[in-house]
Amino acid sequence: MAKAKLEYIWLDGYQPMQSLRSKTKIENDFSGKLEDCEIWSFDGSSTEQAPGGSSDCQLKPVFICPDPERSKLGTPAYLVMCEVLDAYGMPHRSNGRATIEDDDNDFWFGFEQEYFLYAGSTNKPLGFPERGYPGPQGPYYCSVGARNAFGRSIVEEHLEQCLQAGLNVEGINAEVATGQWEFQIFAKGAKEAGDQIWIARYLLERIGEEYDVWVNWHCKPLGDTDWNGSGMHANFSNTALRTAGKKEVYDAICQAFAPEEIIMAHIDVYGPDNHLRLTGKHETAPWNKFSYGVSDRGASIRIPIGAVQRGWKGWLEDRRPNSAADPYKVAARIIKTVKSAEI
Repeated sequence: MAKAKLEYIWLDGYQPMQSLRSKTKIENDFSGKLEDCEIWSFDGSSTEQAPGGSSDCQLKPVFICPDPERSKLGTPAYLVMCEVLDAYGMPHRSNGRATIEDDDNDFWFGFEQEYFLYAGSTNKPLGFPERGYPGPQGPYYCSVGARNAFGRSIVEEHLEQCLQAGLNVEGINAEVATGQWEFQIFAKGAKEAGDQIWIARYLLERIGEEYDVWVNWHCKPLGDTDWNGSGMHANFSNTALRTAGKKEVYDAICQAFAPEEIIMAHIDVYGPDNHLRLTGKHETAPWNKFSYGVSDRGASIRIPIGAVQRGWKGWLEDRRPNSAADPYKVAARIIKTVKSAEI
């Protein structure tokens, strides 16, 4: 009887940023298919998701892929992303995925996930000296060489594992600050885009264990300095954007994001402490103001020049979501606003 290792992965109830949790389930003669993954349970009282007197929460599998690292050991292994349900089978209040209204997968999302790699021994970004700061930012973006690029072995291992897992990674690059990196993931369907981002985050965290390096997802880990923060820019489209053919459609959709109450609704789910990052500096717009423009990286929403060159057919980039944001909640809010546009 063949055995298989299934790593059930979910998001806990911690605030202001949910953390990844996981545990292993051993299955006999497992097919490798999502529909054959059973609903499982866990102790929600240990994850801020239930009281001790009624602690059962349920894990509903929603996405499965090979586990490239564990499979090397010989036993088939899989990563299983799960939604959290309460004891009655209803979406838990911490379940952002269940709030996405995109059943027909008309919305496509590409997330640009930035992050810092921190050395466990120093609790500073890789490449930072024991005291003070390295040279000012400038030479680190898309850099090469031991003086400027720090942590490449981790980043390359992460990229390879993501590809072996079947995730649709579209690229990686070193970012503006020392020890800061980025990967990009695209999917046709908002839920799957979120699933893949979370699996990719999980793989990066697990690889870091081997190197005594931890991933700092905070949007401004270096505080009030001249170092760039970390974002998770959300590139999105639906049929209206992909087939618009005229500027007026793009204007109408962008203007749906402009009312003050809508600005705040987006900022509420775009990641904690975003006011520290969205200052109007370092290629950001102020957190409490909305703007958009063609090829404008200082705007809230950038209209890519590629969409204009295609005859106003393509996508938009919301530059406000930060690196610690939940891609499920980001996608859900963007979809709601786009659907409200009068076009």
